[in-house]
Order: sequence, then structure tokens, then C-alpha cells
Amino acid sequence: MTGKEGAGDIPVGELTPLEAASELQALAKEIARHDKAYYQKDAPLISDAEYDALRRRNDAIEAAFPNLVRKDSPSHRLGAAPATGFAKITHARPMLSLNNAFVDDEVMEFVARVRRFLGLAESVAVALVCEPKIDGLSISLRYERGKFVLGATRGDGTTGEDVTANLKTLNDIPEKLERAPQVLEVRGEVYMTRKDFAALNRSQQAAGEKIFANPRNAAAGSLRQKDPSITATRPLRFFAYAWGELSEPVADTQWRFLERLRHWGFPTNPLGKLFERAEDCLAAYRDLEAKRAKLDYDIDGMVYKVNRLDWQQRLGQVSRAPRWAIAHKFAAEKAMTRIAAIELQVGRTGTLTPVAHLDPVTVGGVVVSRATLHNEDYVAEKDIRVSDTVIVQRAGDVIPQVLEVVKKKRPQGATPFKFPKTCPCPLKTPLVRKAGEAATRCTGEMACPYQQVERLIHFASRDAFDIEGLGEANIQLFFDNGLIKQPADIFKLKTKPQEVTEVVAEWHRLQSAARQAAKGRPETAGAKRKKGEEYKSVSNLFAAIDDR
Repeated sequence: MTGKEGAGDIPVGELTPLEAASELQALAKEIARHDKAYYQKDAPLISDAEYDALRRRNDAIEAAFPNLVRKDSPSHRLGAAPATGFAKITHARPMLSLNNAFVDDEVMEFVARVRRFLGLAESVAVALVCEPKIDGLSISLRYERGKFVLGATRGDGTTGEDVTANLKTLNDIPEKLERAPQVLEVRGEVYMTRKDFAALNRSQQAAGEKIFANPRNAAAGSLRQKDPSITATRPLRFFAYAWGELSEPVADTQWRFLERLRHWGFPTNPLGKLFERAEDCLAAYRDLEAKRAKLDYDIDGMVYKVNRLDWQQRLGQVSRAPRWAIAHKFAAEKAMTRIAAIELQVGRTGTLTPVAHLDPVTVGGVVVSRATLHNEDYVAEKDIRVSDTVIVQRAGDVIPQVLEVVKKKRPQGATPFKFPKTCPCPLKTPLVRKAGEAATRCTGEMACPYQQVERLIHFASRDAFDIEGLGEANIQLFFDNGLIKQPADIFKLKTKPQEVTEVVAEWHRLQSAARQAAKGRPETAGAKRKKGEEYKSVSNLFAAIDDR
């Protein structure tokens, strides 16, 4: 289910009831973990494609074994419970998710289901509103007598977080509405443009603060600040597209509702369109997919909604999603960039993996600067060379992969990449490749410092001892400074608090100085870490080690 062999590799039709029950239990736990990371911490652990695959697997098993559906099934919930630190808000109407389509046939089946449910003849058009699916943070805005009184995140769909004060800092959200119903809930997406995201990260880096992984995380993290004055400095934007509680109807179609939103001063996506035929929606989807990389904000698909609101009401909802809407997700995004260098990384078992260092490029909402080249055969088969222009894809892999080389852009003088005869580690131990294997390995085993570090990283990882605060950077830091050489040394760190603290403090000092030097000015007081932060982080690490 997470890239490892197991029950998830067995076709659903071949699962026994015992295997299905076991896998549903594992999926419920795994999806809940990812929901918490995404919705509460704004720090997803896997790609959208991987997450969608987990959801689809869960749905398929539940369809095949309906008597095994769990009370904590992911199909019964949306998102995760609100994080602590904000007041909880119960939504007057649940904020639903959407079912997904991944191919054209699934969209056509969606329209066919609508027809069957409503008893419509083939000659009756099912008009659909098509809008880009914004990759942002879903929110609900409540207006009473035309005044904005409450704003909340989606949370788990039933209960969200009160972020009213933060939302009032957004220019896209009007404070007052003219001729609005007594109660009006407007729903939409808070997002950040790619240009603003890049500028924010530059500012964060200069100040020695957290760097965001992508615009969605930056938008979510900026909106959920405890101090609204910080949110006010962040370039957040908003698109409106739906409603929650209404004291009176405001339109008879989805399209006219969007027109009312614009009349009240809400921005709606200008790429939204209304079509009478599903085939036209699919053509618009393909057109949008082609333009995706050129947009200044991230999208991950297109949403189709039945236009007539009376039909929406009759269609209702199932579980956590409405019957009258569906999200047509894009395939894994690809991008073109250049290989600046190729380096060999040594794993904990000695296997060498070539990794391409890329000119940074945005792929699927994430700035990518590295891509795996798998092994020696993969490099040779695709004839990948330094300075080549390549197509990269970020799908289910944490590290993106190079799909192909754009040969017509290859510069003169680019030479084929050759694996060395010795390990890149300081020992320069010989490399071996056994007959019939794709892997090239270092023969240094535990003498190889690269393998030593990788084994330490694995020992402390989430799949092993799960020692929070002891990630790759800290392990490499402690290893380089002689504080740990083998797993047992981790548990002796607490006996060297002064040494550990000094090493951590010196590392942060050097990082801060390097950032300031890159800007051509001396280190400033504002760029230095606050006194005591290193001690706090070290204390937290010691506590995590004690927990193990």
C-alpha cells in the first residue's frame, strides 16, 4: 500500500475475507495518518497520486466486501479533526468532498448515473458547470445581514477551525454585501499564486524561517497563523464557488449563483465554463490540462457540477460526497528542465543509485531539484547525460523520475555518464555488480561511512524506531562530529548534552551566516536564532529518544 510488497499487491477479486479485513484495517490507519499530516499539519507525507491510490484501494475492497466496512472507514469521513489552537466551529451544512474520476469513461458514467437517478431521456441535456480544481485550503464564510461574521476551515467536514480574524485580512473577501440574504454561507478556496509563493520562500529563507514545500502548504500555513497580523503580510487569495447555509434561494442554477457571487464582489475563477454536453466538458478539460503549467496557481483537475439546482437537490449525496458533482483529476504532471549534475548515492545495503541534480522546476505543485535515475542500466538505456534537457514526472514517487531525454536539445560535447569502478565514499572501496542483477554495490559494508549513515537514518526512521527530531540532517551532523557511529550511540547522546547542543548551535550559526553572505551582507541579529532554541530542540530530541 505504500510501495512495499504486501496485501495491497493482491487483486481485490483474489482477496480472502481475512486478507480484506486486515487490509481495510491497515488502510484506515494509513489514510488517517496522511489526513492528519495534510489537514492539520499542512505537511503531506506522500503525493496526491499516492493518496488517491490508497483511497481507491479502500473503496474497491469495501465494494467487494460490504460486510467488512469499518466504523472508522475513510469512506465515512473527510479530512481530519481540527488542530488544537483554534476554536472549533460546527458547520451548519457539512463541507463535503468530491468523488474522483481519472479517465474520460468515468466522467461519462457520472453523467449516465445522473440521468438514471433523475429518470432523464437521452434527448434531455444535462448541462454542467466546469471549473478548475484549485489546490488550496477550503473555507466557509458566513454572512448575516450582509456582514461577514464567521470564517472556518473545512476540518473534518463537520467541524472546522475558526479563522475569522485571519480571513478578514484577505482583500478578496468582502466585509459587507449589498442586498444579500439574511444568512449566506459562501464557500471556496484560499490559495497562493506561484509567483507569490516563490517570493514568500525567498523572504522566509532570508529570515531563517520555515521554507514551504508548495503553494498549497504556504497558503494553509499562512491562513492558520495564531497571529492575524502575520496572515496579513502573506499574499493570500480566494476563489468562491459554492454555498453552505442559505436563509433563502439566491439562484436556480449553479451558473447564475456564480454570477451572484461576482455581483457581491467575490472573485470566481474566470476559466469556469458552462456546457450542455459532457463531450464539451472533456474537451475543456484537455485544453485546461495543456495550459496547466502556464497558470500562475496550482490546479489538480477540473470539477463538473450539474447546473440545475433543483436537480442537485433531488440527487442529494452519498457518504461524504454529492451525487451531482465529480472531480476529474489530471494525470501526473510533467515538466521540462536541465540536468546540472549526476551524483551517486549509497544506500544502507551498499546499492548505488544515480540521482540527477536539476535546474529547479515546479512539478505538481512542488519545486523539484532532484530526480532518481534508478540504476546503471536505466541511465544507459535512456542515454542520460549531464547538461541534457529532460522530461521529469512526479507521480507516486517521493523523488521524481526522469522519463525521457529531449535529444534535439542536447548540447555539443555532452558525454555518456559512466559508473566509476570504486565507491564515491572516502574509502574508495571496489564496486561490484553480480550477474543478472541491476544493482551496483559498494563492497565496503559497515566500513563505508555512507552505508553507516544510511543505516542510522533507517534505524531512526518512522518505519523503525521512529525517533522524532532525529532526521537525516541531524544524523549526518552528529555522525560528522563523531557523536554517533552506530545505533547504540544514539542512546548515549543524552550523556553528552553540552557537546550535542554546541554542535547544533554551530550548525545553525553557519547556516545563518551562509544565508547572509549570499545576500552580500553580514549576519544580522534578526537572522540569528533566538537564545535557547538550540537547547529546546536538543531537549525535545532527548525526550523522543527516552520514549523509545
